[in-house]
Amino acid sequence: MEFYSIASGSSGNCIFVGTDHSSVLIDAGISCKRITEALHAIGRSEQELTAILVTHEHSDHIAGLGVLSRRAKVPIYATQATIRQIQRYSPLGSVDESLFHPIDADCPFLIGDMKAEAFHISHDAADPVAYRISSGGKAAAVATDMGCFNRYTVNHLRNLDVLLIEANHDENMLQAGPYPYPLKRRIMGEKGHLSNLSSAMLLSQILHDQMKMVYLGHLSRTNNYADLAYATVISEMKMDPGCPYREGDIPIRVASREHPMEEIIF
Repeated sequence: MEFYSIASGSSGNCIFVGTDHSSVLIDAGISCKRITEALHAIGRSEQELTAILVTHEHSDHIAGLGVLSRRAKVPIYATQATIRQIQRYSPLGSVDESLFHPIDADCPFLIGDMKAEAFHISHDAADPVAYRISSGGKAAAVATDMGCFNRYTVNHLRNLDVLLIEANHDENMLQAGPYPYPLKRRIMGEKGHLSNLSSAMLLSQILHDQMKMVYLGHLSRTNNYADLAYATVISEMKMDPGCPYREGDIPIRVASREHPMEEIIF
């Protein structure tokens, strides 16, 4: 399998997961131009995409969906409630209704030779989900835009080879920052975003010896920065008596919001 973070941040999200025979995008929240350039850089084409899996309807996850779907006629998979909201989002323009394929959380479905499974997350959207994708005994997941997590979340993120997990904000930066109070409450609430500390707490429950890579993603431009997110996660894992892993045991990188990361083949 291949995993390729094209963009991950509060300003736009797009992740590629593929095999030799199938390829999907998880979200298309940046311009079609940026997506196609990133795909071409790894020898892929928008025309060969098997599907686009949409997590939820917020603009930083669907901004490029309209142009990309019209150009390449890529099938779009999302929950029915998310599809309804996408169709109401006027900046997207017209999207052929036949391209939409409704899915249900916790009901695996096939995308070529890959098995995809959506699972519920807690966020202020119509019916938001994260995705786990597997093929040939390998598995990857993208789980962002979560105000909180529970045992259900942990169970869906076990035994992964590659994971992109949200580390959206530093709690102190957010509280002292320029956002209005209602927005701060939304971000810190159960339907908001995971902080660096919460991300570390989740990771400590799902890391295992065979994990190839963890990306910290969906960082806030205003309330976080890469070195702080990384340092917080490493520090909290070290202080957790139930987590046996320390810095360097498992590769942990911060996904860029602006530039594609190096493709991971596993």
